[in-house]
Amino acid sequence: MVYQSPAGARDLLPLDVAQKRWIEERLQQVFHRWGYHRIITSTLEHLDTLMAGGAVQRSQLIQLQSDEGEIGLRPELTASIARAAVTRMAGVMYPQRLYYNANVFRRASSTHHNQQQEFYQAGVELLGAKGWLADAEILLLLAECMQELSLNNWCLILGEAGIARSLLSTFPANLREQVRYAIAHLDRITLETLPLSRELCDRALMMLDLRGHPADILQKIASLDLETPQAEALNNLKSLIALLDECFPVSSYQSTTPSPIILDLSLIQTFDYYTGIVFKVVSNTHPARIIGQGGRYDQLLGLYHPQAETVSGIGFSLNIEDLHQVLLPTQQLPHTTPASNWLVVPETPQAYTAAFAYAAKLRASQHLVRVEMDLGDSDLDTIREYARHRHIQQIAWINPEGLPSIEPITLTKSALSSS
Repeated sequence: MVYQSPAGARDLLPLDVAQKRWIEERLQQVFHRWGYHRIITSTLEHLDTLMAGGAVQRSQLIQLQSDEGEIGLRPELTASIARAAVTRMAGVMYPQRLYYNANVFRRASSTHHNQQQEFYQAGVELLGAKGWLADAEILLLLAECMQELSLNNWCLILGEAGIARSLLSTFPANLREQVRYAIAHLDRITLETLPLSRELCDRALMMLDLRGHPADILQKIASLDLETPQAEALNNLKSLIALLDECFPVSSYQSTTPSPIILDLSLIQTFDYYTGIVFKVVSNTHPARIIGQGGRYDQLLGLYHPQAETVSGIGFSLNIEDLHQVLLPTQQLPHTTPASNWLVVPETPQAYTAAFAYAAKLRASQHLVRVEMDLGDSDLDTIREYARHRHIQQIAWINPEGLPSIEPITLTKSALSSS
């Protein structure tokens, strides 16, 4: 019998881990610079918690049997953090700046049996901060993440859920969800075949085409008859885009373009999770990849609060696997696992105690030094070949008296190039 991982699961080998950590550590540095603190929530959640915001369908959840009722593996982190914030962080001062780095799980569709089911994400949640300045913080933080990874071939697709929802309100209630779903999936054919009046069909197609340079789209939206809350949202959107144009680090996107922002009012979700801006970060590579997504969700935390008190929130998640694929061609990622600094070798069986003591001394002498022990049964040539293969540049030979003899190892050209 050949033992393999289940369908949709995969193992990360040491080089995969080194490359994944390279990405995560750089993102974490940005999160720290902006004053965000890490939160770790449970991998397991009650299904009621996961589905409360309407952002997750039951068919997406990997469910587990439990004596406590229906539980599942988290498919994303925002719901878990919202639950933790209002139940475990009562009385904290807002705003709260939180970040995470975790795995999430989504059930593969029945038509894609081997589709990946475990994913890695890093992201932030800014809780208790309202308004377009908080939106700006999140988007500027996102841009700095791209800059930290030296990604300059990306764009930000930005929508506004409140304005989009207002534009949908004019459609008949029995057709509204179909219109919404068709716009969310850029399905022009369905919009043209729905039983809508010519005026409403034109309006739906107009919404589908509200995508492009921010100034052009803002002008189109301004010509529409918006109610007071949506007119205010439009003014906030104008202020947000103006600030981003001034503050986006130019080195974080292609300098040949004036701005990485595409304003897209067809960016409509098929659920009511978001209440303000929504956005996706897309790599302009071949193929293009959605490397992150997020938005404002000012009603979500109230669903978990014991007294239904609302706390505003906005955040984003970055998809580590997609970032990994985008970064691979750039040659930035590590090509090998980290080499050890020392190989400690007892010259005789009587020198084992002294060799372990010397290895411990080396490990304590400096931060993050890597020290390996030779565990016997190898001749001298094999030991030296092992050191070269592992890119170890120093061997400490330990005699029975505990005295070291240091031998530098010259790496071959092939070993040096691979490291």
